[in-house]
Amino acid sequence: MDNRNASAATGSNETIRERLGLRPIINVSGTMTALGASIIVPEAIAAMAEIAPQFVEMDDLHRAASKVVARLTGGEAGFITASCASGISLALAGAMTGTNLLAIERLPDLATGLKDEVIVQIGHMVSFGGNIDQAIRLCGGKVVEAGTVSVVNDYHVADAINERTAAGLYVVSHHTVQYGMLSLPEFAEICHAAGVPVIVDAASEYDLQRFLRDGADIVIYSGHKFLGGPTTGIVAGRKDLVRAAFLQNRGIGRGMKVGKESIAGVIAALEAWEKRDHAGIRRRESEALHLWQDTLTGLPGIRAEIVPDPTDNPLDRIEITVSPESGYSAAGLAKALSLAEPPIIVRNHEVERGHFFLDPCNLHEGEAEIVANVLKRVLTANPKPDYALMTPRKTSRAALSWPD
Repeated sequence: MDNRNASAATGSNETIRERLGLRPIINVSGTMTALGASIIVPEAIAAMAEIAPQFVEMDDLHRAASKVVARLTGGEAGFITASCASGISLALAGAMTGTNLLAIERLPDLATGLKDEVIVQIGHMVSFGGNIDQAIRLCGGKVVEAGTVSVVNDYHVADAINERTAAGLYVVSHHTVQYGMLSLPEFAEICHAAGVPVIVDAASEYDLQRFLRDGADIVIYSGHKFLGGPTTGIVAGRKDLVRAAFLQNRGIGRGMKVGKESIAGVIAALEAWEKRDHAGIRRRESEALHLWQDTLTGLPGIRAEIVPDPTDNPLDRIEITVSPESGYSAAGLAKALSLAEPPIIVRNHEVERGHFFLDPCNLHEGEAEIVANVLKRVLTANPKPDYALMTPRKTSRAALSWPD
């Protein structure tokens, strides 16, 4: 539904963003939760609207979802939860309690004899907006860090395993250390040799089958990012572990419950994924990247390079390296773009290193050209804004001022 149709449906000439006082932005940051995650596909919107006025038996709806999740991921079973973060906590809790219903009710307090330790490579102890270690502690687990921030060897993981080990957690993310860590097959081999299940956080990953093939027992995907469903998490893998994770909805998962609309939306998004023109999407993204690269070529102090995704997703981004000859620092240029008309929100998690990225995966029709025009306008503007050469500073001021 475009803005005109949405406005017509409410009998107003205003869009929902205008009615709520939200500024229109163009997202070239990626599938970011802070920006609303992704564009929900029409099939998911239709399914959500269709089921919204209906009553259903939720366990049966979850069973229907399990069949679709299993088919798409190659797992034995699966279910939908509120988010990937909740999926991590539920999967870990399931590895700790199994199907012990009394233990499930008692979490995060542990029944006597339950395993509670979760092994994580130190380079995977990242924040995705929340911290990995907190996702473990929420269900009563204890974090056991393996190795160092730059090197993890097989013996680091093997030595961390003992009679208290409930699971190994493996994180796939651009936030993790991208060198020196054990690969998933290596990590899984060590864990499986000791009878320890492996849970993989693959929230931002495109390939729905790779991680189970590579040794995961449970894998957690986003239902919204590349899939284009509503904000959710998908838990898939071994049936016994999926069942134990699902049963946590009788305990700590109650506060992470997902509605019928979201489950139906994810089912529809998964089915649409099977028919999606993935090659056509890549072509359109490539056209946007080359347009932006051509726009930036020759501008002083700017280098634009097309780079692959660091976790091997089948997509590229533009890395824009900013030097003072441009009149900007990377932080200053990112801020100027965010304050432009319309605002362009870039992928700025490495801005202190003098560069940021443009991600084309969430563009609406015509937005690639708008981004190109704004880039040219901001970079050639004179005079430059007073913050143009700013040095990035981490501050909690904005967070602490909410909701003001």
